[in-house]
Amino acid sequence: MSITPYTEMFSTRVRIIENNSTKIQLQIDQMKQMRAEYDKEEVKLCASNRQLWRPIPGMTLQESVSLEALNKYKQHLEDKYIKRKQDLTTEYVSAQKKVELDEEMTVLLKRRDIAESLNRDLQFRHQRMQVISHTLTTWLKHNMRIPFQDVVEIIRNTKAVYVDETIVDELFEDDPSKTKEAIIMLYYIERFNELISNGEYEKAACFAANSPRRILQNIGTMNKFKAVGKIRGKPLPLLLFFEAIFSRSHAFKRPVNADLTLEGIKCGLSEKRLDLVTHWVTQEKLTFSEKAGDVIVAYGEQNTYYKPRCLALAQIIYNECHLHKKALLCLCKQGRIHEAVEHIQQFKDFTSDDLIMLITVCPHIELIKCLTQERYGKPPIFSFVLTVLHVFSADMKKVGIKLLQEVSKGGKDLIEHLVMGDSFCSFEKWQEMANICLQNGFENLFNDIMSVLRSQAGVSEISEDDSFYLMEHVFW
Repeated sequence: MSITPYTEMFSTRVRIIENNSTKIQLQIDQMKQMRAEYDKEEVKLCASNRQLWRPIPGMTLQESVSLEALNKYKQHLEDKYIKRKQDLTTEYVSAQKKVELDEEMTVLLKRRDIAESLNRDLQFRHQRMQVISHTLTTWLKHNMRIPFQDVVEIIRNTKAVYVDETIVDELFEDDPSKTKEAIIMLYYIERFNELISNGEYEKAACFAANSPRRILQNIGTMNKFKAVGKIRGKPLPLLLFFEAIFSRSHAFKRPVNADLTLEGIKCGLSEKRLDLVTHWVTQEKLTFSEKAGDVIVAYGEQNTYYKPRCLALAQIIYNECHLHKKALLCLCKQGRIHEAVEHIQQFKDFTSDDLIMLITVCPHIELIKCLTQERYGKPPIFSFVLTVLHVFSADMKKVGIKLLQEVSKGGKDLIEHLVMGDSFCSFEKWQEMANICLQNGFENLFNDIMSVLRSQAGVSEISEDDSFYLMEHVFW
C-alpha cells in the first residue's frame, strides 16, 4: 500500500516533535546539574562566611568598618588572650589536683583542731597550777599557822588577780564535768567566729545549730549572718542559719524562741521561700507569736497567688497563740464558712461587736445565713435584723439587698420564724428593718414583717370580707 501524502506529513511532524523533546530534555538535565553545583557552592560559601555576616560583639556598625577601630579591638583581644593564658597557669588547677588539695586541707584542719584542743587543755592546766602554787606559797608565808581551808577562801575572794576569773571556781568545783563543758562552749564560740571570718557560712550555720545549750542560737549570732548580706550566686547566709537551727529544733527540749522564729519567717518570705516557711510552721518546733502570723498574712495580701496558703499558715499560728478572733477571720477569708461557725460555737468569747466586725470584713451571704439561722437545733448566734441594719448603715447596700432577696424567697413563714427565734432585738428594730424594706422596693417583705409584728403584739388584721360582719352583733 502506498503512503499517502497525509501520512508522510504526519510522520515528519512526529520526528520534529521528538527531536525538539530530546533537545528540551537535555537542556533540563543541564540546568538541574548546574543548579545542584550552584547549591553546593552556596552551602560552602554560607558555611565559610557565616561568622562574617554577624556584627562584631562590642562594636557598632560604624566601628566595624573602621580600620583604626578594628586594630584597636584586635589588640584588646590579644591582651585578653594573654591574660587568660596567664590566669590558666596561676589561678586554675586540674580537677584531680583540686581533689588532692582538698584532702590535704582536711588533714591539716584535723591536725589543727587536735593541736588547738591540746593547747586549751595545757593552758587550763598551767593556770590551774599557778593557782595551786600561789595558794601553797601563801600558806607557807604564814608558816602554815593558819588552816589551809582559810587560805583557800582567801584565794576565792581575790580571784580577780588572775587572767581568767573562772579558773579559781573551776579549780574548786566539785563536778569536773562543768569544767569540761566550759571548755567545749569556748571551743564552739572560737570555731564559729573563725568559720565566719573565713566565709564558710554554711559550716558556720551548722556549727551554730549544733552548739551545746544553744549558746550560738541567739539574736547576736543572727546579726553576724545578717551583716554578711547577699553573695552573688550563693544562698543567703542568713537563710542558711535559720534553715540549720530550725531543722535541729526537735533535738532540744524547748522550741526555738519567738524572736528567732519571727526573724526566720521574715527572712524566708523576703527570699520568696514560702515552701520553707510552710515546712517550718507545720513541722518544726518553734515558738509562734501574733507578729509572725501578721507577717504571713501581709505576705499573702501582697502575693495574691499564695494568699490561701498564707491564710492557712496564719490560722495555725493564731490558734497556737489562742488568738481565736484572728483565726476565725482567716477561716472566713478562706471561704471555710462552716468551720468558722463551728469555731464560734466552740469558743464562746465572741461578742456582738466581734461578729459585726467579722461581717464587715467578710460580708459573705453564706456566713450571715449561718450566723442568723438555727443550726443543728441550736438558736441563732446573731440577729438577722441587726445584721441588715448594720450593712445598710455601713454603705454595704449591695450586701443588704442580697440579704433581703434571700429572705423574701422564704415568704411570710420564714419571717415569722426569724421573729420568733430572735432574742436579740425589740419590735422597734424589726420596724426599722421593715422601713428599710419599703425604701428599697421590697413592699411584700414590708407587709409580711408588719403582719407578723401585729400578730405577735396581739393585734390581728381584718380582711374586707370579715369587715362586713364586724358590727353584726349590734343589730341583732
